[in-house]
Amino acid sequence: MKESVKKILDPQISKFSCFIDDVYIEKKENRPILNIVVDSDNVIDLDLITEVSRVINERLDKENIIEEDFDELDIYSKSKGEDINE
Repeated sequence: MKESVKKILDPQISKFSCFIDDVYIEKKENRPILNIVVDSDNVIDLDLITEVSRVINERLDKENIIEEDFDELDIYSKSKGEDINE
């Protein structure tokens, strides 16, 4: 799933100097949540993550690239030095 999402979304958000770092589904309170982690070599401020989120949402709405069902979408930026798999 991660690679197919990256393949479609990375070109869309590259104009913001951003890329997809991770994509995963987790369950919170028995609800599947699709998490998309965005990263950049630059600082990702609130305005930038808002713009990137809008582009990602539009693309996800247009294409059926996520095969798994999810109830919620969470798009956020990776903090500098953070390893989300720890």
